[in-house]
Amino acid sequence: MKKFTVKENSTLKEFTDSTYPQGSFYFNALLKRGDIRVNGEKQRKNLAVSAGDEVTYFTSPAQEDKPSHTVIYGDNNILVADKFSGVSSEALFCELGESQAVFPVHRLDRNTCGIIVVAKSEGVKERLVRAFKERAVEKTYLCFAKNAFKEPRALLTAYADKNSEAGRVRVYASSAQDRVKMVTEYSVEKQYGDYALVKVVLHTGKTHQIRAHLAFIGCPVLGDEKYGDFALNRKYGATRQILVSKSIAFQLDGEVAYLSGKTFTSNFFPALPQKN
Repeated sequence: MKKFTVKENSTLKEFTDSTYPQGSFYFNALLKRGDIRVNGEKQRKNLAVSAGDEVTYFTSPAQEDKPSHTVIYGDNNILVADKFSGVSSEALFCELGESQAVFPVHRLDRNTCGIIVVAKSEGVKERLVRAFKERAVEKTYLCFAKNAFKEPRALLTAYADKNSEAGRVRVYASSAQDRVKMVTEYSVEKQYGDYALVKVVLHTGKTHQIRAHLAFIGCPVLGDEKYGDFALNRKYGATRQILVSKSIAFQLDGEVAYLSGKTFTSNFFPALPQKN
């Protein structure tokens, strides 16, 4: 059993996704069994929750033990974690912050697994955020994507705007007011017929950049239910984007200069869903 207090108005699902990784993993199953209570009352559907509400999750020991991450590296300044797919960044930050102060540096989509970094002080956070903006960080990803690539490798430039209400971005070939520039580099590592293993290097860090940019060129990430090829997803039973934040490397100065030259690598690798 886990108990939390709502800090701001939201829905039960939004609160769960941002607070309790294990509750997020099993949200639908917990609702079906009436194993989530709001202010002591069993809930069987998503509903609005208000600041001050008390939410209790009656998760089993096995559910509570489901990992949200593993630690790749940690010192007095940073912690590098390997995030599991299905865990929101916010819930992970909340969990990591139970035993220490953490300051998010960047985020991953909920269904993207792999390397994520948090700082342990405001000063280090500011330095690392600046490094991201100054492109002093190299982030590489691996994914399975529809094998419709015209070139085996390319450096892509496009422009995007964000529809916050729909929770997605639109991509365009030309620039315009309110559109942000996206630069995405890819290389096809291995082909498997109608899908391929692709390495992606981000030169900018925009919302849904990899998913939206690859979809824009007709090669969506396999399993992506927002920008993807739904027929291809169904063929392979992929209901989550098969996308891994594979590595991150910094070029830094000052108190975190010792991190320069280090590469932190995820233990995850793209894989098709297992068939029962």
